[in-house]
Amino acid sequence: MMVSESWEQAKTRLARLLGRRGATGSTEEELRRAEQTLATARSTHDDEAESRLRGAWQTRILDILTTDPDRGEELLRLLSELAPPGTPTMVSSISGGTHHGPVFQGSAIYGGVTFHVRTPAERDLRIKPDQVPAVTARFINRSAELARLDEALGATGDGPRQPVTLGVVHGLSGIGKSALARWWAHKEHARFPDGQLYVDFAPLKGDAATPDAAGGDVSEAMAMVLRGLHVADEFMPASLAERTNLLRSRSAGQRLLVVLDGVDQPAQVRPFIPKGPGSAVLVTSHRRLGELALDGARLIDVRPLDTDGGRALLADLCGQHTVDSERAAAARLVQLCSGLPVALRIVAARLSSDDGMTLASLAAELDDETGRLAGLSLEGEELSMSAALGPSYRLLAPEAARLYRLLGLLPAGPVDAAVAAAAAGTDLAGAQRLLRVLATAHLVETTPDGRHRMPDLVRLHAREQAAERETAEEHTAVTRRVATHYLALTAFADRAVKRNRLRIAPLSPLLDQAVDPFTAPGGPDPLEWLDAERTMILAVLREAARNGLHDLVWPLAEAFTVLFLHRRYLGAWKESLELGVAAAGAAGASAGTAAQVEQAAAAEARLRSLLSRPLMDLGEYAAAHTELETAVARADVTGNLVLRASVQEFLGRYLDVAEPDRAVEAYQRSLSLNSRAGEPRGAAIAAFFLGCAQDARGDHAQALATLLRARADLLSGGEPDPRMAARVTAAIGTVHAHLGDTEAAVAALSEAAGELRRQQAGHYEAQALTRLADLVQPTGRTAEVRRWLTRALAVHTANGSPEAQELQRRLNALDTET
Repeated sequence: MMVSESWEQAKTRLARLLGRRGATGSTEEELRRAEQTLATARSTHDDEAESRLRGAWQTRILDILTTDPDRGEELLRLLSELAPPGTPTMVSSISGGTHHGPVFQGSAIYGGVTFHVRTPAERDLRIKPDQVPAVTARFINRSAELARLDEALGATGDGPRQPVTLGVVHGLSGIGKSALARWWAHKEHARFPDGQLYVDFAPLKGDAATPDAAGGDVSEAMAMVLRGLHVADEFMPASLAERTNLLRSRSAGQRLLVVLDGVDQPAQVRPFIPKGPGSAVLVTSHRRLGELALDGARLIDVRPLDTDGGRALLADLCGQHTVDSERAAAARLVQLCSGLPVALRIVAARLSSDDGMTLASLAAELDDETGRLAGLSLEGEELSMSAALGPSYRLLAPEAARLYRLLGLLPAGPVDAAVAAAAAGTDLAGAQRLLRVLATAHLVETTPDGRHRMPDLVRLHAREQAAERETAEEHTAVTRRVATHYLALTAFADRAVKRNRLRIAPLSPLLDQAVDPFTAPGGPDPLEWLDAERTMILAVLREAARNGLHDLVWPLAEAFTVLFLHRRYLGAWKESLELGVAAAGAAGASAGTAAQVEQAAAAEARLRSLLSRPLMDLGEYAAAHTELETAVARADVTGNLVLRASVQEFLGRYLDVAEPDRAVEAYQRSLSLNSRAGEPRGAAIAAFFLGCAQDARGDHAQALATLLRARADLLSGGEPDPRMAARVTAAIGTVHAHLGDTEAAVAALSEAAGELRRQQAGHYEAQALTRLADLVQPTGRTAEVRRWLTRALAVHTANGSPEAQELQRRLNALDTET
């Protein structure tokens, strides 16, 4: 057009038609610059510049044709007049793909130009878009999230200065984000008089030319929005940029709500922000989309339903009577479904389709992890937890997807970044980066202490993906890396609590290459760390045992026992040592050298003797005796005098209960072996138990002398042992009581209880407090007795000790007496 002979005479008229509200002069200048740009582009064969120029003016013409019918008709008449009459018609093809709507292209045209514009069908511009899908179910227990949406997208007054607000509802797949967005949109329908637009990105993802960028799916989504604003396909711009500009033009002066469901990335949101004051954009995503905060977005995290909320949803779906009649089973189902509404709806659908199924029977079925995902699916339908979580997983980059699968292979429970690094075989910084990716996708949750955990159903989905993608060898390798990581840390914690202790496992090569966090300034307390990690360490022990990693299982069980010497979690202590004993036996059976055989025998002797302690505390004396007999036999084939002395000490502690007269002999053997080995601490501990045995046998004066010597030895030397010395002090208090010196007994026991509490030796503190109560109760000092028994009860209850029941009985009796 710009090179035709009619151009100069038509330029003023064209400038008036293309101008913005009569700004003819400035438009003529635009046309002049465009003419120069076009000439330059053609002379330099810059096709890209020519294409950009043509696209910009086409968009401007299209905007006039679609928004101003009067100017549009005059513009069409002018275009038809531009070419001289009587010349042949030139046909020119348009390159660059499919074009919708009027297109005019010319180059050195001499002759008539016919410009055909098909008149679109009449559209009723009075119809306002109302595209948000209907809410088909009751909305349960999301009042907090709705309130946050009200705050994020709330109206701030009228007028042209009112901002466009943006809210992002993010959370795990299946958690109810779409339902929340739809419910809010319907609740606030009256706030948006010019309509509500809706795009579901899920069905568009497969059409995207570039799924990792704002590609075909966004462009098509924009076309859907523009159609909702009465833009016909004939006038639909070709590019996303042009469509975005048209949306801004169309939305100016209108108050609209745009709901974007299933968004993956910020680039899918920004083009859809309308221009009308008071408008709002509501986004749902399985990712956090924190980058949109730069655009003023408010982020609303949707969490799983709690027990009450989950039961309320089940009651709405299955009937209140059904839930009320099986409240415990309903609560268990909420837990098994990780509080995810989609899983609970599947549960309700299964219950409604099987008259013979109860909440309890379905809970029992889903209790088995191996079949839980299969149980949370509907036969013959696409609705399942695996399908719900699939999109979140498929959008992960390969590195993050691999870590997701490997975390699924780990036992349930929170892990820190170091464990994730060990699982993936990567460095700490890399693991932290990948965990952030998974957290952004809501595939892991961050706990208050900074660790990360997978919701149970997500973990099972990750394990399902690992079963498909990872080999059995990789599964074993992951377990070995994680078990090695925990072995190093547990061994460091063991040494931080007590450096001078009998240990069989030769861990120096491992520890020399690792970093000890407990000795660093501000490092964690070793016992607190062990306590926090005890569930995971026990689970890792189980997994390593299942994978036959005997060389890791028994050393980890040996190091782990330091926690239970201070905090009596009897069930966990017993299980960990049983796993260690089995691993030591298997290591001995497969040993190839005499040294390996002897080491395995020593490990088995050590672990069996340790195992006798939780067995006795649980009242399993026969089992404890069996373990000790085997331990003595295994220890005697080794040349380790300290080990043999230790086993004799454990044997003596069993005989204290079963055969007190023989206990003295066992302790004397232990004392002798420790002395021969040059082990003063071991000798002092043996003397402690010897003194207790002498006291039990009635030799109170001899016992007092033995115990006083043992305490002095424990507090002297290069590494004093205040914890063991406090236990000796408690025994001295008991001897004083037997000698009739109640005042000295109370003083010694009180001193011991205070020191044992400072040493975090709760089990022995509780023993001292119980002895104090026994001594003082006959004197009528009820308040002190109640205080001591209450503290002892708390310790034994926390540790799962059977003594808790008797202490509770005594406290109840005190209350009755008073």
